[in-house]
Amino acid sequence: PVEHCNTQMRNEIQMNGQKFLSVTQQTIQKTEEDIKLVMPTVNLDGEVTVLAAVPEVIEALEGCAMTWQKLISTALEKQLKKVPQGNGPLAEVDHWHERNDTLSALTEQTKLPEVQKVLEVLQEAESEHIGDLQVVLSDLRKHHVEALDNVKFLSTLERHLKNLTYGTGFNVVLDTIPSLMNALRMIWIISWHDSKDEWMVALMEQIAWEISARVYKVVDLHMLFKEDRAAAKKKIAEAKSTLEQWKKCYFTVRAQIEESGREQHWEFDQKRLFEKTDYMTSVCQDLYDILQVIEEFYNIFGPELKAVTGDPKRVDDLLRRVNGLTSPMEELTFDPFSIKSAHDWKLIMEEFREVVSVIEEETKNFIDESFKTLRSAEAAFDMLLNFKHIRSRETINKQMMMKFNDILDQYCKEVENAKEIFVQNLKDPPLYKNHPPVAGAIYWSRSLFYRIKHTIIRFQEVEDLLASERGKEVKQIYLQVAKRMKEYEDQKYNQWRDGTEQILPVLLKNTLLTEERVTTKKSVRFIVNFSPALHEIIIETKYMEQLGFPVPKIARYVALQEDKYLRYTSGLKNMLDRYHKLMGTLNDAETKILDDHIQELWRVFKSGHRRLNWNSLGIGDFIIRCTQAIKKFESLVHQIHNNSEDINNKLLFIESTNLFKFLLSKNGDELPKAKEFFEYIKCERAKDVAHVVRKYSAIPRLLIEVERRVANTNSGKSPNLTSYYAYWEKRIYQVLTQLIVKNLQAFNAAVLTNVPLFQTEAILSVPEIILQPNASEIDKMTVQCIQDCVEVTKHFVRWMHGTCIECPPQHVEEDEVITFSFYSDISQNPLIIEQAVLITQNVHKLLASLSKYLNQWKSYHLLWKLDKGVVMERLAAEKPACITFDEELQFYMKVAQEVTEQPLIKDEQFIRLQLAPLAFTVQENARGWVISLGKLLNESAREELFSLQEEIQVGGFSLVLL
Repeated sequence: PVEHCNTQMRNEIQMNGQKFLSVTQQTIQKTEEDIKLVMPTVNLDGEVTVLAAVPEVIEALEGCAMTWQKLISTALEKQLKKVPQGNGPLAEVDHWHERNDTLSALTEQTKLPEVQKVLEVLQEAESEHIGDLQVVLSDLRKHHVEALDNVKFLSTLERHLKNLTYGTGFNVVLDTIPSLMNALRMIWIISWHDSKDEWMVALMEQIAWEISARVYKVVDLHMLFKEDRAAAKKKIAEAKSTLEQWKKCYFTVRAQIEESGREQHWEFDQKRLFEKTDYMTSVCQDLYDILQVIEEFYNIFGPELKAVTGDPKRVDDLLRRVNGLTSPMEELTFDPFSIKSAHDWKLIMEEFREVVSVIEEETKNFIDESFKTLRSAEAAFDMLLNFKHIRSRETINKQMMMKFNDILDQYCKEVENAKEIFVQNLKDPPLYKNHPPVAGAIYWSRSLFYRIKHTIIRFQEVEDLLASERGKEVKQIYLQVAKRMKEYEDQKYNQWRDGTEQILPVLLKNTLLTEERVTTKKSVRFIVNFSPALHEIIIETKYMEQLGFPVPKIARYVALQEDKYLRYTSGLKNMLDRYHKLMGTLNDAETKILDDHIQELWRVFKSGHRRLNWNSLGIGDFIIRCTQAIKKFESLVHQIHNNSEDINNKLLFIESTNLFKFLLSKNGDELPKAKEFFEYIKCERAKDVAHVVRKYSAIPRLLIEVERRVANTNSGKSPNLTSYYAYWEKRIYQVLTQLIVKNLQAFNAAVLTNVPLFQTEAILSVPEIILQPNASEIDKMTVQCIQDCVEVTKHFVRWMHGTCIECPPQHVEEDEVITFSFYSDISQNPLIIEQAVLITQNVHKLLASLSKYLNQWKSYHLLWKLDKGVVMERLAAEKPACITFDEELQFYMKVAQEVTEQPLIKDEQFIRLQLAPLAFTVQENARGWVISLGKLLNESAREELFSLQEEIQVGGFSLVLL
């Protein structure tokens, strides 16, 4: 509807626009061709007779008359030569409107008083020019009357002609043609002009042209076959009906005229009126036939044929051939609606029909082949029935109707196939999901039966199909198989009914619960004793009733109670799941201290596995009592677990305590000395131990709280909790062992990591290079630190046997007091001993490595090993040359220089070795040798200087004497 409204609106806009354009063009043309009669300049006041006697007036009026005659003659000639500006009838209407407007304007001017007086004066004067002017004026009046009449006649047609030209669709044109033809008849009757035959033929020819133009405009062969097929067929049918309506209405009105006997008959040239429309009607029929053929082929090649034949590829190939039928029409190089192209169009249609015949033959062959190997008799039967009710190719339809025997053959195969499946799965039939064994087997058997029954019932829709010889054979085969399936159903049902009547009472007497002993000693496991066989009977009963079988009364009663049984079993299962989940949270120690409470809970369960069965009325109350008892027990367990969690948190804190806290360096390179490092560890450890001991001392209070809830006492030495105390004491031992092992492992890792934690110095203690503090002292401090770590456990006092109370100190002798702690056990632990030995060995190896590193400094041992005094005396006695002194001085200065280039810090594992004191001492020794050599050189030089001075003095004295 919206699309239709939009189309109508567009057509109205187009019609109004074209009308406005036409009127505008007419107005412009009329303005341009407006003819005005020039009035005479002489004074016409006075009597006609008086004016006729004045020669000057007559001369002036004759000149004016000649001008008028020429002007009117020219205007008439021009109007009579004009033809309609277009092929449609509205162009004819515009043509006569224009002529009428022009001639009316001239006629009105001739009626003016001035013009009439001029005519009277000239007539009175018997002017020779008056006759020609009167003839022209007569022609003007004649043609004006004709134009005026035609305008009046055409005005009655104008509304119809506009609908014909601008109507929104063919429905408007179809409704307009009868009214238009009746209006033409009316004009024919009342018109009196001599040329009305020719005028009427021309007008009808224009109307025929307009109708043809409408069809030509709407039917576009390049787009027609791409549109929706139903819409395209409707469009072609409406176009053809419009063309036929034109001719039909003409002959209808013509017959009415002839029957009246009073009117002049229509003897018009029918070739002019109908040749083109008749040809276009035939082309529209061809196009409709093409669309119909394609639709018929599509009706054949549908999904049903694909499903029946099982060859969708072949069907698609044929469909592609069908789609190719319209390709020649879509690619035309000529106008199919032109009579000049009639021969070419005829060749196109002949080629189309030939290809259609080829496709029909291929389709018939394909159907013959496919029906020999049908996939489904019922699907093929449905397809054949559909072909009875839908329009398809007649030859193919006849071919289809001959295939019922092939369908019977296929049905016979399907019956045999069903029989084979039935026999093969008779003992172990496949069941649908959630179907019980017996009813499921019957359902399976019936599904096979209904599969073959449904098809043969459909065959009854075709008269005499089963009455034929082949039909009777197929029917007999069907009855044999159906009979065997029915016997199978009856056998299954009877066995189930008899078995149910025997076993069901026994199953209902089962107790609600049964015990399931588990391997561990801590619990008894209960399970719901609702037999799967009882549940199966309930389901079987429901399905048997759905299948229409009578069921035993007791089975129906139980089935009606299914919701109640489901509610009971669900309640029991949830209750037991809660109980088992709760018991699963208990360890052996907790189970032992809660033994009395567990026994009390089992006494509540007792009636469920001793007395109550599925016929009992108190099942709901039993579930409530059990749930309440479990809830009470659950509350107690949660309280115990809360206390256990608190204890575990304290133990976790103890286990995670760091007993080796290292002193961080105060600035980038300065590390603590060895003694300072170990003293810091000892102080920090003392603080942490005091803290964890307080955590340990709080554990007995929590155990007494458990004792209060379980045994209603708070002594800390309840016999019922002896094993529980032992359990936690063992846990404490494990935690303390882990505490020591982890800390020793961490300390060993710190020893081996190349991150220095403290520093020691290398010094010269003549004649040896040693560490300060020395290796032995560092070794002792390390051993003592390890020993202090293990002795932390002396602060954790053991509990008295069977209690959680700490043992008081025991006085063995007068001054000796013994306190029982975990130290005696933990210190003997092989893991701890092994870890302590490993740390000691690693530290010893490290100290040995540092000592080995210091051996390279022994290359300078001569600096401090030799006695300078002795060496200098010996050198002085030898009186060496200056070069010898130079070599010795260079040697010791080189040694001093080498020492300055040596690294002054050596980081190895967790110890930083400071070499600055040693380097300073070596440099000082080298400088001492340089100073000693300098002194010796100075003394030697002085002696030689003094000796030379004496020689000089003696030589001078000798010269003086000479």
